[in-house]
Amino acid sequence: MAAWLGRVSLGDAWYNMYSRLLRTKPVGSMAHSSDDLTELAEGSAVGLAKVLTTVDLVSLGVGSCVGTGMYVVAGLVANAMAGPGVILSFIIAAVASILSGVCYAEFGVRVPKTTGSAYTYSYVTVGEFVAFFIGWNLILEYLIGTAAGASALSNMFDSLANHSISDFMITHLGTVRGLGKGEDTYLDVLALFIALVVTAVIALGVRNTVGFNNVLNVVNLVVWVFMIIAGLFFISSSNWEGGKFLPYGWSGVMQGAATCFYAFIGFDIIATTGEEAKNPNTSIPYAITVSLVTCLTAYVSVSVILTLMVPYNLIDVSAPLMEMFAVHGFMWGKYTVAVGSIAGLTVSLLGSLFPMPRVIYAMARDGLLFRFLSHVTALTHTPTVACVVSGSLAAVLALLVSLRDLIEMMSIGTLLAYTLVSVCVLLLRYQPDEQTDTHQFESEVQDMDGLKHEDAKDDQILSENDGSSSYHTGRTEGEGDDSDFHTGHPSLLKRLLGGHYYTLRLRLGMPDASVRPTPATGRIVTRCTLSLFFMSFLLWSTIIFGVEQGTGAGAVISGLMATMMAGSLAKLLIMIIQQPESTRSLPYMAPCVPFVPAAAILVNSYLMLKLSPLTWARFTIWCLIGELKQS
Repeated sequence: MAAWLGRVSLGDAWYNMYSRLLRTKPVGSMAHSSDDLTELAEGSAVGLAKVLTTVDLVSLGVGSCVGTGMYVVAGLVANAMAGPGVILSFIIAAVASILSGVCYAEFGVRVPKTTGSAYTYSYVTVGEFVAFFIGWNLILEYLIGTAAGASALSNMFDSLANHSISDFMITHLGTVRGLGKGEDTYLDVLALFIALVVTAVIALGVRNTVGFNNVLNVVNLVVWVFMIIAGLFFISSSNWEGGKFLPYGWSGVMQGAATCFYAFIGFDIIATTGEEAKNPNTSIPYAITVSLVTCLTAYVSVSVILTLMVPYNLIDVSAPLMEMFAVHGFMWGKYTVAVGSIAGLTVSLLGSLFPMPRVIYAMARDGLLFRFLSHVTALTHTPTVACVVSGSLAAVLALLVSLRDLIEMMSIGTLLAYTLVSVCVLLLRYQPDEQTDTHQFESEVQDMDGLKHEDAKDDQILSENDGSSSYHTGRTEGEGDDSDFHTGHPSLLKRLLGGHYYTLRLRLGMPDASVRPTPATGRIVTRCTLSLFFMSFLLWSTIIFGVEQGTGAGAVISGLMATMMAGSLAKLLIMIIQQPESTRSLPYMAPCVPFVPAAAILVNSYLMLKLSPLTWARFTIWCLIGELKQS
């Protein structure tokens, strides 16, 4: 009897733990009307202020990227990883970001009035354990990004003062052992002070933060145009000749792309503002798209000028854009760029610190972090406690860790979060409507009944037009077979394949448009998606460590294994497209599902595996700390 009771008790404990790990948060519990207060922790009576326009979101996204990415990351990657090939690194990182960005945009529309970004999205679809894992690592990335921004500003001021600030710190405070490759670094008191000042600005309120952000972005834009025009007078094509364009080979370009990826996290910051945007359904998708295009243009243009003005091995890593003019004796240009550096790095610092307290707030509100962190101050309508705690931690990190070490640590958690968002989009697209429709607002449900015929008419017009925009209304009940293959615009694939379109559909075994997803088909997609996620890491590990770094028979065997795994991935994708897709209509839907999310998963997992072992070690330690907190 005692043994039987022990088995029952053990079974109950296992079931309770399993349920807690996989329980999801209903999307409907987060979808409030615009007059409702945000769901808060006990004792909090106010919600976040809804004041952000589309322009404000674009400004936040661009500002968070362009500062550190343009003034710091471009020079570091060019000098130490890719040479002039940093241009290609930024383009590859941008492609990966766009693939993840369209998935973020769809989820921002699915769950518009939420904060917490990838954390909330994964809580809705995958479960509490994965949600905590993602949120915890997003906090790490924002901590590192904030500290890196403060450290970059400090380095810039130090460069303007001919390194007298760092010399003073080393003389009077000494050095400490760095967290990177063992080199010593000095206590950066100036970076500590900068991080605390920006924390105070963030805590004063979102409206004040965004206004300050917009002014600095205008300054940064003017200086960017100046750099491109002035730099044309000092460029030399010899810096790209004789094998100098790819001095570290394609491996260096891909390693640089993994580091450059962090320079495109603006759309992640946009996605954390769902509760503070006036119209998140339209603002979030458009802001994500504009931010990515703007950032890519800025990075590529600046990288071209930098590597043509200065040989890649002579680039000053601490202040590359300022020193590229100083090398040519154009000091007026150096000081002009310094003004832009102050504006750009300050905006980037704001962009890194702005979403961090909001992720902490969302996790604390759900009970996954300490409840007091979810307190919203009535005066500023911001999570002030979370602001102060996170800003103080970032300030300490900026004090103790050098800029080079911070940049090496930045990308891994962000890449993993973006991968999980792509997984979430795949999961939700193929679940039964009963599970995914609960998040519609009551007003939307009433409107949909009255507009059903007009939506069908609009879809017919869209199918006849030649436009290629992915901003569409999704599918409605009345659509015909052309809506299959999940490409967004039904006529696009027909134009490409012509008469082979229907033959391909039949051979792939794709379902008829009238077929609706069931719990059974949803489970098939879930199993296939999770298998695709894990197999992508296994595939790239085999290629990177077996094929690229292997020799002889070992490399051949690894190549054969990689080929078989690639075939398995293709089979998983075919199994997914053979399942019926939800007919849920959204203002924005990611195009070419399941191919775009699958491509995002593959690219992101590859870039993660190109990061240094030391970055993975830090990442593992941080995850273990989070698991200890959970247990």
